[in-house]
Amino acid sequence: MLFNSVTFAIFLPAVFIVYYLIPHKYRWVFLLAASYAFYMNLHAGYGLLLLFTTVLTYTLARMLEASPSEGRRKLCLLGGVLPLVLILLVYKTAGPLIGRLNGLIAAGKLQMQPLTLTLLLPAGVSFYFFQSMGYLIDVYRGKIRAERHFGYYALFVSFFPQLLAGPIGRADSLLPQYKKERPFVYKNVTYGLKLMAWGYFKKLVIADVFASTVNNIYDNAQAYVGLAFIVATIMFAIEIYCDFSGYSDIAIGCARLFGIDLMTNFKSPYLSFSIREFWSRWHISLSTWFRDYVYIPLGGNRVAKWHHCLNLLITFLVSGFWHGSSLTYILWGGIHGVLQIIETLLFPKKRNGTEGKCRRHWWLLPITFILLCFTWIFFRANTIEDAVWIISRLFWDIERPLNYLQTGIICLGLSPLTAIGMVLSVLVLALYDCYSLRCDVIETFSKQKFFIRWPVYVLMLVTIALFAPKGVATEFIYFQF
Repeated sequence: MLFNSVTFAIFLPAVFIVYYLIPHKYRWVFLLAASYAFYMNLHAGYGLLLLFTTVLTYTLARMLEASPSEGRRKLCLLGGVLPLVLILLVYKTAGPLIGRLNGLIAAGKLQMQPLTLTLLLPAGVSFYFFQSMGYLIDVYRGKIRAERHFGYYALFVSFFPQLLAGPIGRADSLLPQYKKERPFVYKNVTYGLKLMAWGYFKKLVIADVFASTVNNIYDNAQAYVGLAFIVATIMFAIEIYCDFSGYSDIAIGCARLFGIDLMTNFKSPYLSFSIREFWSRWHISLSTWFRDYVYIPLGGNRVAKWHHCLNLLITFLVSGFWHGSSLTYILWGGIHGVLQIIETLLFPKKRNGTEGKCRRHWWLLPITFILLCFTWIFFRANTIEDAVWIISRLFWDIERPLNYLQTGIICLGLSPLTAIGMVLSVLVLALYDCYSLRCDVIETFSKQKFFIRWPVYVLMLVTIALFAPKGVATEFIYFQF
């Protein structure tokens, strides 16, 4: 079930009303059933893998905690982590591998019939796999105790607002919240609805509108040159941010309706002064997951300098591979790893463990954004060949500025009204992000006078309604990962 679908518009109010009508002791059962219904609405078979993941990690966490020897504890940990990692590897690599083999067959290099393989890739599988693996590792480390109540643990894995694309939760934060009685709190509900509205604005009014131009140019890269690539790349940077942070806002706001607090997933990432700072603000639940369960086990920064740099590179290569086995994603991760290494060498941690400071000159903001946009080329390009074509022709014919500008505008194919709408929406986004660094924008705005607040609310709802999908709802970008 997609957040931007008519089905969800019916599902959420129904779940919300019933949740607060039934006694607290039955609420976990109802939310669990609603979460499975939400997931299986996409495909009935998805529930089987979700249940398998839940039973596997619940059982092994209990066994791990009860094991008397370290050897058995490690065996239980590997028994829970390895199957999930192997399943992810199959999903990530099987399709591209079959595609490459069929390419060789078509070229006549292999004397055999083309191969076919149909794999049902469950939406959100990476996110609840990571959440389950993180729980099991935390039990192994002694950070938390294994959950005794299977129902609460099953809800932890499957809670529908965060199931498809996070934020990836931690058991020590979420499990106590599911057990605590949550009375109806008007402020929580209104805050959650406003945050959801902001998330829908980012997804429907910005991300989906920008996606049309980005897809047209990047999916036909060989037909374009020059300014069109620069604008499309900047538009993709905005698109992917609004698409995924929009999902996170909807998820966090939706959970707030039920009195559950999910972690903040984005903190104005494009207002970062360095790549290191960007990763402390972008997709926080996933970046901290890689930090805690990949980077730190490798040794983190408490090793020799060369080893620390290698740990950074490995972590970002794994992150790139998590997005897909295509070489474009791996290169994207590798470039971020190299940029992190450069910053680490230039601004190393001090002996007391604090970060080395890079002066926050204003010009570091555009430089960081340009570097980020460069890496997004590899992330969005369909092939390495397309990425190389795009990079090599970013400034094609720039020696004739007027012609460069005119050709770019024609290639973009935007009407004046559409272009003005895009600029205005980005200005609203930038204004929100700037103020969010100083205060909680929604809470602060909610304290304004009635005649200031409600015209803005009405305008936002009307705008969202105008851009709402007609027919089939568009998926969120991160569902494919």
